[in-house]
Amino acid sequence: MNRDYTFHSYTRTMCSHCQKLIDGKIVYNDKGVFLIKNCPDHGEHRELLEEDPEYHLQKVQYDKPGTTSKLQTRVKDGCPYDCGLCPSHDQHTCIGLIEITMRCNLKCPVCYACAGQGKDLELKTIEGMMDCYMDAEGGKAEILQISGGEPTLHPDILDIIRMAKEKGFKYVMLNTNGIRIAEEEAFVRALSTFKGGFEVYLQFDGLKEEIYQKLRNESVLEMKKKALKNLNRCNIPTTLVCTVSQGVNDDHIGEIIAYGMDESCVRGVNLQPVAYFGRTEERDRLSRVTLSGILNRIEAQTAGLLKKSDFIPLPCDVERVAITYLFKNKSGGFIPITRGKDMREYKHIFNNTFIFTVEDTLRNFKDENIDFGISDCCGLVTDIKKMIPLGFIFKSKNEKMKFVDENTFRISASSFIDSYNFDMKSMQKDCVHVITPDLKRIPFSAYNMIHRGKYDGYYF
Repeated sequence: MNRDYTFHSYTRTMCSHCQKLIDGKIVYNDKGVFLIKNCPDHGEHRELLEEDPEYHLQKVQYDKPGTTSKLQTRVKDGCPYDCGLCPSHDQHTCIGLIEITMRCNLKCPVCYACAGQGKDLELKTIEGMMDCYMDAEGGKAEILQISGGEPTLHPDILDIIRMAKEKGFKYVMLNTNGIRIAEEEAFVRALSTFKGGFEVYLQFDGLKEEIYQKLRNESVLEMKKKALKNLNRCNIPTTLVCTVSQGVNDDHIGEIIAYGMDESCVRGVNLQPVAYFGRTEERDRLSRVTLSGILNRIEAQTAGLLKKSDFIPLPCDVERVAITYLFKNKSGGFIPITRGKDMREYKHIFNNTFIFTVEDTLRNFKDENIDFGISDCCGLVTDIKKMIPLGFIFKSKNEKMKFVDENTFRISASSFIDSYNFDMKSMQKDCVHVITPDLKRIPFSAYNMIHRGKYDGYYF
């Protein structure tokens, strides 16, 4: 029998219908990269894994060994059922996410948490979750995302952020739809006191009201703009977070990036393809948006400003995250620091983490005035040195953050795992973990696919 694909690799995957773990294979052709699954009960079926075979075949060259951290559970039923983390997991927690409430003031059709009604976690419980995360990472936990539901509805939200800052998390992010930020200037002023290792992760799906009607079930564009106006006024670092859906806003990505670059408080854009869990309805999954598809759309929609080759698979999770950083040049425009360089030669200088900043990179370089003991045949070191002020590594933390905030722009794409695109390697390198009230760390995708229902009692 003739095959319409090239075999790439074997994997453990999941039946799209019954969620039973089964054998599968990853294959590709000129239409994309696919998972072929053969379930004893539901037969053979095919799911889209990536839109761009070239990207998929090359991303492994950026992979790095995972970083270990403490474990909370044992192997019993096999991945992804033993999450906690269990010994099968191959990456530490880059981002720890704490859902402090299930209440929400929107009812988004694409909500992974099915948020709406529920109750708030108590401060004591939240503090225990923070301590669990910090302890699991040996006292050096990096990014904490405070989420929900809509976390700004929690009556103690300011105390929660303050507590996180006092516990020493390197970065604290507030995941929000922006309604309270748009409506309460006093609340925004209070958030501005946390500047320095704090940012707002603002849900922002485009510049057309019809996009919000489809993805958020309400016309909220003007509210988003008002929220950004208040954030600009208080100069609070902000990342625009866009849920990308085929046929809804996937042709608006370039417009969103350009808009973000023009807003003084916006430090970056994160693009997330719709995942099929929570409230999300199943559509034609063979035409779903994937990570590599987002990179191709960025190149097509940014008039040469960005190319697919400007992005690197993030070494901590090459399967699911790609990122690039842009520096502001003397004329006020942005230039990707990775443009025209073979970044595989430099993966050892990038930390095994979502945190990829000028400060951290220079710390790994050791000294800005020498060649850092690495080959500079591609000019990365030379280019960074040209853009960094003399004596940068000796400046105060606040001075460094101010320079980075004002002169860099981050664009990232993050895709999630559902029962359709499930690939065991992806799951075991997932580094975004939900911290649960019973003090476990569960990979974000596994939590939403399998485990969320177990924790309803804490919120309802």
